[in-house]
Formats: sequence, C-alpha cells, structure tokens
Amino acid sequence: MLRIYLNQDLSNAAATLSVDFVRTATAVPTAFVLVSVGCTTWEILSLDDPAIWLLPTPNITALNATAISTLIWTIWQCQEAAIPTEWWPWQCGWSWKTACRTGQHPGIYGVTTGSLCLGLRFRTGSRQRGKKAESSIQTQYLDDALADFSGYIAADELYDGPFCVLFIVDNHRFRRLYYQVLDHDPTNEDITRLFQRLKQILDARGLTVRGITTDGSQLYPEAIQTVFGKVRHQICEFHVIKEIIKAILKAIAQARKQLKRQKTSSSPGRPSGTKAKRLAQNNKRIQSKIAGLFEHRHLFVKHTLTVKEKKVLRRITYIKGVPHLQALRSIMDEVYRLFDRRCRMDTALEKLARLRQRIRRFGRLAKVLKKLFSPNLEKSLTFLDDSLLPATSNAVERTNRRHRKMQKSIYRVRTCEHISQRIAVDMQRDIYICRRICTIKALHRSRTGEMRKTG
Repeated sequence: MLRIYLNQDLSNAAATLSVDFVRTATAVPTAFVLVSVGCTTWEILSLDDPAIWLLPTPNITALNATAISTLIWTIWQCQEAAIPTEWWPWQCGWSWKTACRTGQHPGIYGVTTGSLCLGLRFRTGSRQRGKKAESSIQTQYLDDALADFSGYIAADELYDGPFCVLFIVDNHRFRRLYYQVLDHDPTNEDITRLFQRLKQILDARGLTVRGITTDGSQLYPEAIQTVFGKVRHQICEFHVIKEIIKAILKAIAQARKQLKRQKTSSSPGRPSGTKAKRLAQNNKRIQSKIAGLFEHRHLFVKHTLTVKEKKVLRRITYIKGVPHLQALRSIMDEVYRLFDRRCRMDTALEKLARLRQRIRRFGRLAKVLKKLFSPNLEKSLTFLDDSLLPATSNAVERTNRRHRKMQKSIYRVRTCEHISQRIAVDMQRDIYICRRICTIKALHRSRTGEMRKTG
C-alpha cells in the first residue's frame, strides 16, 4: 500500500510509506493491502547537506481488509493527500526519533506523518509603510505640495491624550506642509523650531510667507515675530466671534436670573383671595418671559434675522427692569459689521473704539463683555487690508477633524512614533487623490471628445 503524507519541500516525485501486517483496527478500513514489506519513511534533513533518514514505524494489522488495485489517492477524498517531494540518492542515516515535528492529518483518514518544517516567512504585510512614508514626505510630497504654494499658511495645535500634534497647512490649497508630534504640551521654543524648519524648506525653494492665520493662543505671536519678522498675523475670525457669542449668552443668562429674583414667593396650592391671585398672575407673567428668553436666545446672536424673528425679538426684550437686553442685539450687529470686507482696517478700528465706549456705559455689560476689549479682536481685523489673507483657519481645522476621525477608527495608535507615521501615510494619500482626480477629468474630456467626433 502507498500512503501519501504532507511535506513542504515541493518537487515532482512523491514520498511513500510501505506497510506490512497491521493489528486490529477499531474502524473498518477500506484502503489497506496486506503485504509483507518493511515500513520506512524517507525525508530530507537539510538542503545544504542532503541526506535520507530511515525511520521505522509500528506495523498495524486490520481485519477484514480487502486488497484493491486502484491507487490510494483515488479513494481518499482529501486534496492535501498528495504533496510532491523529492528523493535524494545520498548517504542515509538511522534515527529512532523523527527529525521534524509530526502533525494530525485533517479529517477521518487516520494518522499521517507530516513534515512541518518552517519555510520562508511571507513578506506581505510584514513591512510597515509609516517609516517609508515619513522619508518621502520630506522630498516627493513637499515638491508636489509647494509647486503651487499660495504664500498664506495656517497653524494650529491638536491635543491627543498626552501628545500634541502641530500642523502647518496651506490656507488656500488646503494642503498640509509640515507637522510635528510632541510628547508634552507645546512651548514657545517648540513653535519657534517648527516655524524655523518650515522657513528652511521654503528658502531652499525660493518661497516666502506673506500671511499667517492662527487661533487666539499666545504661543504664536512671539514665534512668528522671531522667525518671519513683520509678516501679517491674522487671528481666526470664528474664534473671536465664538468668544463674543459666549459672552452675549452669558449676559442673557444673568438677565434670566435677575427676572427670577423678581418673582414673589407664595404658599403652595391654588391661590385664594385677590392679592394671592394677583401675585400668582405676576409670577406666571415673569416665568413666561424667562421661558421666552431661554427659547429664543439664539436670536440675540444670529447673523441675519427675518421679519418674523425681529418681531419675536422685540416682544421678548421689552421687559421692565432689564434695559440692557435691547442693547445686546445691537452690540452683536456692530460686531458683525466690524468684519465686513468692504471697509478697511482703520475704519473697522474706529467702529470698535465707538463700540467699546458704548459698552462702558453699562456697568454690568462691561464686566460680561470683556472679550470685546481683548487685543485679539484688533488682530482679527488684519485681513481687511489684504484681500488674499484668509480670515479664518478653516484649512488647519479641517486637518484636525480628519485626524480626530482617523484616531477614532484606529484607537491603538497612541505612541509618538506611530502617530507621526500614521500622519505621514495619510499625507501620502493626498498626492494620489489629486493625481486620481486629474486622471478622471482627463478621461472624461477624452471620452466626451470621442463622442462628439462619432456623433
């Protein structure tokens, strides 16, 4: 009988086992032949020094076994039964132990001696792309991203657990130019080194920075002045307006608390008597005003109001004892007018001076609206003198949102090295996306041209 066993050394021949009498078997075999031949196993020890090992195995006797004339691999329904191996006519040796590990044959076809020699490791997925991407960022990616550099950049910091990622983005092309991952909170020295590295990259290509947009953080003004000198520094308009909106909503909350103190406490239950009913009606009227201020508080900060919304606003602001409610909406309108590109920065600064003088008349509002006296408000008006300078840092904020989304799907990436490699791989995709879009447009143009010719 010929029994085929597994072996990882592939060739055109087949290794066989030859058995003679076997002992009693629990299952009735269907593919055994009673022959009187010794049982030997031939295997390759190594490729450098070929040899053959003669390995004795115990004989097995199976009752009721019938002789068959067909080959054994035509009866066994196992695709892994015939694995080619190779015979080597070299000097052989004798061993009572197997040179390789043995494994259980899958299925119900009995035990088969299998060679489990480890081969070469698959290289698919073994090499990380992050290290290779980091090296290409300094050459191929920068050459592609700075080919159409606009001259206006946006910088921002992103906190990711104990790490901080610093991004610099082209504020017109929305392309990431440089980044750095820190394992601590950023300092002025870190921001200075970041800008210095970017300036070296731009100087090597003959490029200059004409404007920088950041948020209201105090990390950037000193570093920008040190590295770039007298360059236009724009504070993000949205960040400044956001702080003012919070102050306006806080003033409305204080007005609701003031109205609540005007309510008169009464005994629980249904009011009895003329005085008690009058107090209950007064408290109900005050409570409706408080509810109206809370429900329609967005009308105080909305950019443009409709005719219906203006009527609602006049109704909820007409409250005795709270005169500054009517002034809150007009103050917000003046703030929005400051950022109108139709005027210059000098005109906007004059409007801001008049607005601050008006707010000082209201003692309570002056304390709440302290953000209107911040120097960041003046720096946020820099874009009025440069039509190409973006007023917001939406480009770098979009990069931050993309990084947040990436970290949600791959939460295990939390080391400084892995975060840097992951960002490099993501930046490398930007090159392929731009090229893919150009290819698709070229295909569409060519197809439409062919259709017109055929039509």
